[in-house]
Amino acid sequence: MKLDKRYKMEDWLPTSAKEVEKRGWDSLDVILFTGDAYIDHPSFGSAVVGRMLEANGLKVAIIPQPNWRDDLRDFKKLGRPNYFFGVTSGAMDSMVNHYTANRRLRSNDAYTPDGRSGQRPDYASTVYCNILKELYPDVPVLLGGIEASLRRVTHYDYWSDKLRPSVLIDSKADLLVYGMGEQPLLEIIRLIERGVPLESLKTVAQTAFLQDINDDLPKNKNWKDIELASHDDCLEDKLKYARNFRYVEEESNRWNAARLVQAAGNKKVVINPPYPPMTTGELDESFDLPYTRLPHPRYIAKGPIPAYEMIKFSVNMHRGCFGGCSFCTISAHQGKFIASRSKESILNEVEQITQMLDFKGYLSDLGGPSANMYKMEGKDLRICQRCTRPSCIHPNICSNLDTDHSAMTDIYASVDKMQGVKKAFVGSGVRYDMLYNNMATPKEKESHKLYMEELVTKHVSGRLKVAPEHTSDQVLSVMRKPSFKLFHKFKVDFDRINKSKKLNQQIIPYFISSHPGSEELDMANLACETHDMDFKLEQVQDFTPTPMTVATVIYYSGYHPYTLEKMYTPVSKTDKLNQRMFLFWYKKEYRQKIKDRLRILNRMDMVRKLFPDKEPSQANSKKQRTFKSSNKSRKPKRKY
Repeated sequence: MKLDKRYKMEDWLPTSAKEVEKRGWDSLDVILFTGDAYIDHPSFGSAVVGRMLEANGLKVAIIPQPNWRDDLRDFKKLGRPNYFFGVTSGAMDSMVNHYTANRRLRSNDAYTPDGRSGQRPDYASTVYCNILKELYPDVPVLLGGIEASLRRVTHYDYWSDKLRPSVLIDSKADLLVYGMGEQPLLEIIRLIERGVPLESLKTVAQTAFLQDINDDLPKNKNWKDIELASHDDCLEDKLKYARNFRYVEEESNRWNAARLVQAAGNKKVVINPPYPPMTTGELDESFDLPYTRLPHPRYIAKGPIPAYEMIKFSVNMHRGCFGGCSFCTISAHQGKFIASRSKESILNEVEQITQMLDFKGYLSDLGGPSANMYKMEGKDLRICQRCTRPSCIHPNICSNLDTDHSAMTDIYASVDKMQGVKKAFVGSGVRYDMLYNNMATPKEKESHKLYMEELVTKHVSGRLKVAPEHTSDQVLSVMRKPSFKLFHKFKVDFDRINKSKKLNQQIIPYFISSHPGSEELDMANLACETHDMDFKLEQVQDFTPTPMTVATVIYYSGYHPYTLEKMYTPVSKTDKLNQRMFLFWYKKEYRQKIKDRLRILNRMDMVRKLFPDKEPSQANSKKQRTFKSSNKSRKPKRKY
């Protein structure tokens, strides 16, 4: 990384006593601790929070990746703040950051210079908070970020293989801000500046705190209360834990949600309802703060930061995702309602990128959590405000959802015309099911065709990433994903446009093995389907249970939280490896193992399909079912 000479050290938030002194400050209002390197960019939470607090007149510093193993000098070097310490583990849950789906320690960390591992502890939020409470017991600690959000209630922790209570219990934080933090933080600062101590802030939306189990809840006449099964009850009864999750997910995604209360030992965890979605003006204010868009100069000689290199020429157009996929945590953190930036704000950011020293004219992504949800909301918001569906597009696309893609197509075209931009790619995953919305108006359907044409002809970098995730409709129903038939339709249209424009582009599909509901035969069918479509899969993963997802609840409890029916999940290492190898049917090292498993499953027809020149016909045809019939035999019994 080279230092952009247009900037001076004071253009970043201070990270050391020397930098604080250079600003002429004799004290700090807020000190933020983060498990990530400090990158002054709107894609990184600590930078967003720091810049927002700065914009409201506070003196803020950031301590990135503090050393928790020495004499704790990093936690002491800036002293005590006037208002509070802020803590986040970083842009990822620290355990997901550290370990693979097989619980093996990762050798790199994308949020650290040169990708070095070992720069943050396991359960970083808890470790940082505990250190600060020990060193400064009288200074409030405010906890936020994705790790805190997803662990705010009783949750299954895959890495310790047990249920853990709310992170508030172990961390001893005074207050937890969940989700995207601008709105609650602004209210917290407003109240603190009026003289209200942070430990007394009990009715700020989108926050959580602990109180003694016998104390009355703080009064708020506008909130309904839902009492969850206690942490101790969840430990004793997995069904109660599963039942809890439906309330947690629904209230996380409601416009007018209830307050959740859960007992844990002699304490109560109180989770106030979230704020409504941010307005376009509010979101613009956050993205338009004076970011340098660069890592702090302290990293100049320490190597590139992989996570930054991936996104430095990309633009996030919106927040939120209404897909509600069973394995995904986006809606648990950002909510299902879409908050979109204005076209002006987006184009201003593109203009800033074109001025960066190493920009060569190529934007890596114009997207968001999902590429094509920008500006989408309910046609009648009063219906949305009463809705409890965790997904707006599963089991079908809501008739109240406006799926018009015109606003995105317009932005793509405007960016293409900007001086300095050679190509603007869409790197985020496209929800192709919305392009085949049978409930859409003629205007929406026309916008779908125009978007598809614009996307494929001008915004694919040779390979377009999409995520069908599986081929079995039964498994896809559990995942809250559309039928694989729609992927076939999308590929036909993709290939047709490529052929008509004489382009040579590929679709790169993502698939997951060992997802709850997936059996070994489902993975064998997946191998056959992808074989027939001439895909040799690259973008695959083994299902990893992460807190606050439907799939994780099923994995641990064995029950679907919405039906409370038992559901199969591959849990043992052997079962998971048996499923995973079908993703790589084309690799020689798996060929014999796959043949052996298919023989056990009595599916020699699949052996011949996958390895037509390698296996003589020898099975009893009367006992075999064709590949097509095996797909039909497992139609979804229920829509979740």
